[in-house]
Amino acid sequence: MKKLYMVLGFLCLGLTLTAQSGIVNTRQANPQDGKVLTMEETILSSELSPANLRCTWNGNGQLMIHKDGKWQSYDVATGTTQEYRPAASRKMSAYTKDQSLWLRDKDGNEKLIARSEDKNITYGQYTSRNEFGIEEGVFWAPDSSKVAFYRKDESKVTTFPLLDITTRTGSLKEIKYPMAGMDSENVQLWVYDIASGETAKIEGGDFGYDTYLTNITWAPDASRIYIQVLDRSQKHQKLNSYDPADGSVINTIATEDNEKYVEPMDPLYFIKGYNDIFLYRTANRDGYRNLYLCDNSGNIRRLTSVDADVAYAGNDGKYVYYTSAEVSPVENHLFRIEIKGIKKGVAKATFGKAQRLTEESGWHDVALSPDCSYFTDSWSSLTTPRVVDLCTADGKTVRNLLTAEDPTMAYAYTEISLGTVKSADGQYDNWYRLIKPKDFDPSKKYPVIVYVYGGPHSQMVQNTYMAQLRRWEMYMAQRGYLVYVQDNRGTQNRGLAFEQAIHGQCGQAEMADQMEGVKMLMDLPYVDKDRIGVHGWSYGGFMTISLITNYPDVFKVGVAGGPVIDWKWYEVMYGERYMDHPDTNPEGYAKTSLINKAKDLKGKLLICQGAVDPVVVWEHSLSFIRECIKNNVQVDYFPYPCAEHNVMGKDRVHLHDKISMYFEDYL
Repeated sequence: MKKLYMVLGFLCLGLTLTAQSGIVNTRQANPQDGKVLTMEETILSSELSPANLRCTWNGNGQLMIHKDGKWQSYDVATGTTQEYRPAASRKMSAYTKDQSLWLRDKDGNEKLIARSEDKNITYGQYTSRNEFGIEEGVFWAPDSSKVAFYRKDESKVTTFPLLDITTRTGSLKEIKYPMAGMDSENVQLWVYDIASGETAKIEGGDFGYDTYLTNITWAPDASRIYIQVLDRSQKHQKLNSYDPADGSVINTIATEDNEKYVEPMDPLYFIKGYNDIFLYRTANRDGYRNLYLCDNSGNIRRLTSVDADVAYAGNDGKYVYYTSAEVSPVENHLFRIEIKGIKKGVAKATFGKAQRLTEESGWHDVALSPDCSYFTDSWSSLTTPRVVDLCTADGKTVRNLLTAEDPTMAYAYTEISLGTVKSADGQYDNWYRLIKPKDFDPSKKYPVIVYVYGGPHSQMVQNTYMAQLRRWEMYMAQRGYLVYVQDNRGTQNRGLAFEQAIHGQCGQAEMADQMEGVKMLMDLPYVDKDRIGVHGWSYGGFMTISLITNYPDVFKVGVAGGPVIDWKWYEVMYGERYMDHPDTNPEGYAKTSLINKAKDLKGKLLICQGAVDPVVVWEHSLSFIRECIKNNVQVDYFPYPCAEHNVMGKDRVHLHDKISMYFEDYL
């Protein structure tokens, strides 16, 4: 989950790596010759990024390059660039003001199209707390003839008070926060016709008041609007199409059912040149997030037949381009598949053999031109800072746009290694990274900091430049720590069974997998078994307290930031997906609650929390502190009075100083 994500990871191992799984960045410079990072450089500096070039394609097929704060237009044919200044938009726009939805035309004229006369009702904003891939609340038809928008009714949702200390006497700001097991919001989709001025309500309440409406997609000719409709339990989903003129259901194209959960994340992707043939991505049918070719009659055929998660990249009507984890879960590569005979319909279409278009080992972020004739390939690996190439559709490089120098050569960056360790159930190879300390001496014993996140929608370890590490990890390695980061069951990009292993008992499979990594570390001759610490934020804060209380004889020190303490205090959408409703899974909620674990705390624990956190609300950490007091268990606590979930700016520098000093003092 994106909101439960603040990453500070790191890792290195060395002697135990195998040729098959081991990748090591030993650098060419002697780390002893470089300078060590300061906290300000670690948190605030952008100078250590491997070149700040950014490439994107505009709607006219031009490659736009952003570098050093300026935009340039790149001519693919000549290889020349010129200054680019985007023209002012002349399109009609929609925006929310005072919870009502307004239109503004190209001449600046405004028109109210949905009035809210109730503080609990909002038009045109995201719903479901950004879950299910929902990022916006307004959806324009391709021809701009109509606009669809969410209506969110939070009348039944309870509020949570956030304390604002910046006012003279202090004041409370109440936010709507639907906790697991409690009343949730009601979501509707409405469609406004620009020409007629008429509004139609989409009949999307298939599962009653708590229905989720996700991944809104218009047909290219605006004749239909598609919604992935999900029930509150998140175990049943329909892909429906609707008539935008009157909001009526045309048909149900596909259904998805899963005893754990169904999680729609993508809109539909139409095949170029067709208004009724599209790609649909789901993990529920074959165990991995794959692409399926579909039509309005409900014909569905699997296009990407790989036992790996894939993501749509583009299509030109002949080829479908996608990225995939099939080479390795820590690598991302571009592929394409040719589709033939599609004019005869989905049932008679034939698919060619998948063609790999990126060859270099590493993680490739690609962006296709609108006609798919070119793509930019921005890639890196553990040993390659960054390369940006312009390539033709068949994968041939036209020219190199950037080969970045290693920006860390002046610094004492130390060895980083990637490797794998078996999951606790023996079924998977979990990837990790390990960073060795500065002036590493294998005859000495070193303390270990395990940085953990471990929750859904995360992947901490990738074969990218410096292996995804945040500079705080290197900061601690330069001060004498081994720093270890590992992905576990429950994280993404490994298939549905891997993700769903945590269902109903968040933290249990994750802890078991993390402990396999810790056991491996403890077998290394240079690890001090009596000095192992753990740190994480958000879901990682939950994992930190879970580990230090469940394994009190292993972890000496922990620092938990913004931790979930009990899933009954977390939001409906996320909490009930992974833990079910509290009434149907009381045993799971009881087992995973950290309130019950406060009495088992033995080591030194620091909890940091943003006092106005709207994601993991203050009730979590304060309740744990109260339980520690009840049991006469000592615990350290540091609130950031004006910070939300992710502590930012100068507060973040202070936070990381606090975290670092805590390990220095007690580990």
